[in-house]
Amino acid sequence: MKELIENIAKGLVESPDEVVVTADGPNEDNVTVYHLHVAEADMGRVIGKQGRIAKAIRTVIRAAANRKSQKVMLEID
Repeated sequence: MKELIENIAKGLVESPDEVVVTADGPNEDNVTVYHLHVAEADMGRVIGKQGRIAKAIRTVIRAAANRKSQKVMLEID
């Protein structure tokens, strides 16, 4: 899952070297939280107008997790 998030984000940003994805283990609700860190200048590219790109990334991540019977959440920092 971590690699999927990195690949999507690196395709969107101008400085792919600064893309970092970290994960917090499953919490009490069995949800794994992934944190996406990008350069400050690339934040708008990852979020998109009215959050559309961020919503699309989250949808893809949830679909991939559902195939593996996992619960995930993505936070963009």
